Amino acid sequence: MSSTAPDTVPSGHIPGTRRPGPPSATAPRPALRRAAPALAGYLAVRFTGLAFLAVWAHRRHHGIWPMLATQWDSRWYLGIADHGYAHALGVAYDHNNLAFFPLYPLLVKAVAAVTPGTRASTGLALAWLASLAAAWGVFAVGDRLAGRRTGVLLTVLWAAYPVGLVQWMGYTESLFTAFAAWTLYAVLAGRWWWAAAGAVLAGLTRPTGIAVAAAVTVTALLSLRTRFSARALAAALAAPLGWCAYVGWVGARLGRWDGYFAVQRMWHNEVDGGAQTVRWLRQLFGQVSRPELFLVVVSVTMLVSVVLFGCAVADRQPVPLLVFGGVLLLIVLTSGGVYFPRARFLLPGFPLLLPLAGYLARASRRLRVLTLTAAVLGSAYCGAYMLLVWPSAP
Repeated sequence: MSSTAPDTVPSGHIPGTRRPGPPSATAPRPALRRAAPALAGYLAVRFTGLAFLAVWAHRRHHGIWPMLATQWDSRWYLGIADHGYAHALGVAYDHNNLAFFPLYPLLVKAVAAVTPGTRASTGLALAWLASLAAAWGVFAVGDRLAGRRTGVLLTVLWAAYPVGLVQWMGYTESLFTAFAAWTLYAVLAGRWWWAAAGAVLAGLTRPTGIAVAAAVTVTALLSLRTRFSARALAAALAAPLGWCAYVGWVGARLGRWDGYFAVQRMWHNEVDGGAQTVRWLRQLFGQVSRPELFLVVVSVTMLVSVVLFGCAVADRQPVPLLVFGGVLLLIVLTSGGVYFPRARFLLPGFPLLLPLAGYLARASRRLRVLTLTAAVLGSAYCGAYMLLVWPSAP
């Protein structure tokens, strides 16, 4: 095999689109210039949401920094950065911090040690920087598959996700999306070492990192049908190692082989084949009284995601995108855990938005403007509602 040419990657084709070559990996400045409209659009959407939140929070006499940097799951990550992980399973439900993967809190601890400010500020800054890396990666995937316009639209749609405000909170979604996007880009480009490294890092960031690993492993193994590649085989074997390493470490720490899964059971996160998801949907849409708005948003987001995945299959999206989106959806829909964060769990699934981005790229300018305006305003309202009105957690 040539040492300079990337390996062949089996992939489908999105009808009606072109496949431009990716910008050179050794020329970041031209690549950044090409991505500039997407990054500008991303920042415009997120600053719109932040401004809407600030105005609403001011009217309620709330500060936005504590909500973004220190609330809900952010406290768990900061607690891990401050005190480390628990040593025992315990008996309290929803209380064991071993459910949270380690890369983000370790980064917070490491960066905070050499920079001024609190760990909360460091965590928030890391999330903001990771969101820009994620937006660039989302654009790069869309640009490679369908051209610059679709890449820009895909980035803006991802920014305007209903719970997109989470991208600028002290959470792991932005960091995980950055790893997922650039890993998928590396797979599409046949750069197996980068793909394996990205999958390992994604697997150390969130439980759904196994979806990134699956995308790399399945695609690499399929590529071996046409041409053997030691790099592809190595990437297929290495991709799950980050996820497996943390799961194995938790088991060793607790002294039981199923330690991580026991922790998840203490958080009510058990695979039930989707039974609880169906129960929630029936309860929400079958009740006579008006259902809670945020839960409706979560439910509609999940249902639309399923439809978009069907469109992606019909469009014959490349294999790694289909595997990543399919496994992510499967994990979220078949989990018996808490219901209200599920839209957030799907946030890294940006390939699900590719059919919509492709459609808008071919639509009239008026339809594009109306659709994106509605998405941006809806995301701004939903994000502020999530933090200021919804009584539980995002």
